[in-house]
Amino acid sequence: MLKKLAFLIVLASLLLAACGTAAPAATQAPAATDAPAAAATDAPAKVYTYADMTLCYPQLGAESDWRTANTASFKETAEQLGVNLVFSDAQQKQENQISAMRTCIQQGVDVIALPPVVEDGWDAVLQEAQDAEIPVIIVDRSVSADKSMYVSHIGSDMVLEGRKAGEEMNKLLPNGGNVLEISGTTGSGAATGRAQGFRETLNANITILDSQTGNFNPTEAKPVAEAFLKKYAGEIDGFFIHNDGMAEAVVEALKAAGVKPGEIKIVSVDGTRGGFQMMIDGWVQADVECNPLLGPQVMEMALKLMNGEKIDAEVLTNETVYYPDNAAELLPTRKY
Repeated sequence: MLKKLAFLIVLASLLLAACGTAAPAATQAPAATDAPAAAATDAPAKVYTYADMTLCYPQLGAESDWRTANTASFKETAEQLGVNLVFSDAQQKQENQISAMRTCIQQGVDVIALPPVVEDGWDAVLQEAQDAEIPVIIVDRSVSADKSMYVSHIGSDMVLEGRKAGEEMNKLLPNGGNVLEISGTTGSGAATGRAQGFRETLNANITILDSQTGNFNPTEAKPVAEAFLKKYAGEIDGFFIHNDGMAEAVVEALKAAGVKPGEIKIVSVDGTRGGFQMMIDGWVQADVECNPLLGPQVMEMALKLMNGEKIDAEVLTNETVYYPDNAAELLPTRKY
């Protein structure tokens, strides 16, 4: 009897001991597994700053004052914001731009901003950038590639610039006349768009006698102007010139030919300091603005892309038309 009683007491003690160890284990287990999950959920996403950005800018060249100002805008903005800018000068050759883009893709830059020298021929390298998950912003001029291959275009409406130029020529030659066109780089969005818009707007009583490219380069535009002046002597009422740099070359040719300021009407595009001076001197009667200071706008968009923010697929710059009557007043304020 005593042995049986002792056995029951030992058994009861073992059961109590078992219950006493199991309870803490059951209450502590969830705390051990929940903590890591909470830490992962609460961790904030990284917010990128300009100092984190590497931006590739394969500049198309240095053919004009406009392009020089555009380059300065990107370099100065990068320095001010602390952006690592990978810059190159393609010397107006598409193959150089494509090579520069491929180098940037290999380097793993964050964003590529492309000012394309011509519209066509970008599909392959844009696809390579897309495969590498590097967004591409098209800057200034346009490309013919499908819009799904780049994230946005920042720049001017070149067709609209051409239309503005046509409207100004209509005002200058209300009774009609003959005009000559010196266009930009053949195949570029700027040259194509400006030529199209000009023709869409020009009055029927104004005839385009001839059109030749000056490649947006004053050195190339001057012999074109000289040849025009010889071939069409006495027939020319106006010039439509696709940028101010080439307009300066045309003015030199006009001076050499003995033409006086205002005898032949000139409508130019850009709104550079050189263009303003030509208006002050009486050579240019209207200058359609094309703003080159795109560095801040592009880098702001690039940072939004890095942080996953929504951006617009098409961003146009606000531009106007300048005239001689206030050119002297505005010239000191021009940044390019």
